[in-house]
Amino acid sequence: MVAEIPTVADITRRHAETRPDTVALHFEGETITYAALDRRANQVAQGLIAADVGLARRIAFLSKNNPPFFELWFGAAKTGAVLVPVNFRLASPEIAFVVNDAEAELLFVGADFYAAVEKVASELKTVRAIIALDGGHPAWPDYRSWRDSQKAQDPRRPVRAGDCAIQMYTSGTTGHPKGAQLSHDNLLALLPLALDEWGRWHDGDVSLVCMPLFHIGGSGWALVGLYRGVENVLTRDFDPPAILRLIERQRITKAIFVPAMMLFLLQAPQSRDTDFSSLELIVYGASPAPLDLIRRALDVFGCGLGQVYGLTETTGAITYLPPADHGEHAVERMKSCGKPMAGVEIKVVDAAGNALPPGEVGEVVCRTPQVMLGYWHLDEATRRAIRGGWFHSGDAGYMDKDGYLYIYDRVKDMIVSGGENIYPAEVESALFGHPAIADVAVIGVPDEQWGEAVKAIVVKKPEARVTVAELIDYARERIAGYKVPRSVDFVAVLPRNPSGKLLKRELRKPYWEGRERQVN
Repeated sequence: MVAEIPTVADITRRHAETRPDTVALHFEGETITYAALDRRANQVAQGLIAADVGLARRIAFLSKNNPPFFELWFGAAKTGAVLVPVNFRLASPEIAFVVNDAEAELLFVGADFYAAVEKVASELKTVRAIIALDGGHPAWPDYRSWRDSQKAQDPRRPVRAGDCAIQMYTSGTTGHPKGAQLSHDNLLALLPLALDEWGRWHDGDVSLVCMPLFHIGGSGWALVGLYRGVENVLTRDFDPPAILRLIERQRITKAIFVPAMMLFLLQAPQSRDTDFSSLELIVYGASPAPLDLIRRALDVFGCGLGQVYGLTETTGAITYLPPADHGEHAVERMKSCGKPMAGVEIKVVDAAGNALPPGEVGEVVCRTPQVMLGYWHLDEATRRAIRGGWFHSGDAGYMDKDGYLYIYDRVKDMIVSGGENIYPAEVESALFGHPAIADVAVIGVPDEQWGEAVKAIVVKKPEARVTVAELIDYARERIAGYKVPRSVDFVAVLPRNPSGKLLKRELRKPYWEGRERQVN
């Protein structure tokens, strides 16, 4: 078991002392030991201090997965600064919103996103310097030169466990993402539980980190392996043939995927010849998984499967369905997302907040040390989300008599596509500006690959002419690609109640006809 680690900063400190030569990260042929990772974090910390980025100040990271993410995270933790990962799938205006909202003072950008940032660089109100993670930019300093010019001494600045360690942005019902502030305590509440409940972690483990690090499923999973002090194989992207090669060559023992990733791996022709014998556990979550997919995964991967349910605001997983509850002996259980993890209380409540008995559908609420500090600069939204110590998930579900949680529907209108949260308000707002649109509603419809796909239902203005392709292209210029509608239906009128509220449930009904639950 890991010795006491009170803050994120102490993860690399402790392992640099106790296992300095163990590989922490393996990335595209490069290996970084725990001693080297800690040294780089010290250099980052010194660079932040030199740039006057101190306690509770924000730095933003916009790149695909790479080792500097962890150097910056651990380095920021050593100074009390806060890392803000930016979703790299966002469009330029959305990137600017997140960076400005976070009041980030330094922005670290990967080469794939130089052009996107250049478009909005003049709009970044608080950013004092943009640093090019991959170098080669004519105006921005090179990250490695910036890092390596700093001394490698640990600053040992006092950081409280209750301080914010990372600020992750979630899509918002108002059309703007919200910054969920996760403290060292939040993260350190999850990590020991994960090691206890998600399989038997051991010194020989090799953990695969292929989910995006701006997602709590990616960065949280990576932190589990780093906390345990094992080797973590990091990938820049999710490329199924490359992932299959890594599983075999690196002898991966533990991995996390969203269900769509498992589907793509199973569909890849290379999966028929891949040696999966090293795999001990695959954790999956972020969206429901069809039973047929789970059955195929059990058959092909030949290892234990564990399902998790959680949110960014709960620092990730709050329930776990272990391997013992997978298989033909547990078909009904596989439709659930498991039982609450240790230290997590979950109940299902009605609109008045009263706990409901087993089998009755209501809103899922939880109380746990993993619940976020709150939304950045959004006190009212925080008060609505956390009431009396209970976090209100916005998901509808029920508990069975044995304490297993089943997600049934969404209280909010959120769409989950490929593990990404998409709020219709953002998509509707982007489309409303089109001159041909009189009214629009966006819903999630079943999709075999992604779980759900975004559909726009549009009322055209009289005499207006517009094609589906034109509307999709219009949206793509304004919002991230994964939020863009996959399909558009034209209707004469949208269903609304007497007060004008859109009846999303009525819109969804025909597309979900005959399905047990209103999530896929």
